[in-house]
Amino acid sequence: MKKTSILIIALFAISMTLHAQETSDKYLSKVQTLDSTIETLYGVISGKKGEERNWELFKYLFHPDAKLIPTGKNQAGEIGATFMTPEDYISRAGKMLMDIGFFEVESHRTVDTFGNITQIFSTYNSYNNESMETPFMRGINSIQLLNDGKRWWIISIYWMQESPENPIPKQYLPKK
Repeated sequence: MKKTSILIIALFAISMTLHAQETSDKYLSKVQTLDSTIETLYGVISGKKGEERNWELFKYLFHPDAKLIPTGKNQAGEIGATFMTPEDYISRAGKMLMDIGFFEVESHRTVDTFGNITQIFSTYNSYNNESMETPFMRGINSIQLLNDGKRWWIISIYWMQESPENPIPKQYLPKK
């Protein structure tokens, strides 16, 4: 019985390793450059109403210890932050993104890099469909990334929506 349990555990571990390698082979090109990583991030959460997102690819973008951190005022008017894993984000937002249709488009980017770490301020516009001309929401994603020499990993995304009391500063808007 003990040998059978050990064999089952070993086969499960081998299966998981093979699946991880297949996933890596399938998506590695998406995380080779900063541009491809950020384009994939915006692309994977965007989609038409009723369109399922590729959550496998979404999770692949993130370091195993990554966090997604929305910030802003809660219903009581207090400013705070919510810390989520990629899985938490999928659980909280996945159905809503599919139910309403959601397209997030980068409109401006600033990049600061030191060694193998990069900080991006990515201004975004949010739409319910591709034909909308005016976004229903704008904000800034502060994205921290690590390049381990093989690929880019998103370490965290810390974001805030624009509001009347906090408009997006001019330096983070597209140049006209």
